[in-house]
Amino acid sequence: MAYRHAATFEAGDRVIAGIPSSDPGVLQSLVSLLRGPLRLLYVLHTPRGEAAAGRYESPEISVEQTSLFIRRFSDFLAADGRFDLWVHSATDHATLVWDRHDQLFGYGPVDLFVSRLREMGFVAGRVEVPGQHEHHYRAEMDVHAADLLAAFDWRHSPLRPEDEQ
Repeated sequence: MAYRHAATFEAGDRVIAGIPSSDPGVLQSLVSLLRGPLRLLYVLHTPRGEAAAGRYESPEISVEQTSLFIRRFSDFLAADGRFDLWVHSATDHATLVWDRHDQLFGYGPVDLFVSRLREMGFVAGRVEVPGQHEHHYRAEMDVHAADLLAAFDWRHSPLRPEDEQ
C-alpha cells in the first residue's frame, strides 16, 4: 500500500520527521542550515542494474553543490525507494539521513532542525511507518539512478547488515 507521511516530527537527542509526498525540498532546506564541507553517502540497497549494491561516499562538496545535487535528482529522489541518502557535516557534527521510508533523521543541532521544520509548517507528532507498505523501484528511473552515480567520484564499500533489505 502506498503511504504518505503527515508534516510531523519527533525531537529528543535526534529529530525524526516524516517527509510528506517524498519531497526532497525538506532535506534541501535542512542541508542549507549546515556548514561545509559536506559528504554524501548514497546507500544503494536495491539496485536495478545501475551499479552494485553498496555504500557510495562522495568526495567533500560544498553546501551549494549538495543543494544542486538534490535539485538535479529531485524527481528520482522523490519517486524511487532503492536507496537511503545521508548528508554529513564534520564542521557542525551533524548528519541528516533520508531513508527508504521517507523518514528524515537529524543528528547534531536538533533545535536548529526543529526550528526550520516548524518554519516549514511541521508540527510535533508521531512519525510512524505502517506495517504494510510498499517500495517502488521504477524502471523509468534507472537512467536517473545511473546518472546520479556518475555525478561524483564515489568511493564504494559493501553494504552493512543494517543496510540490507
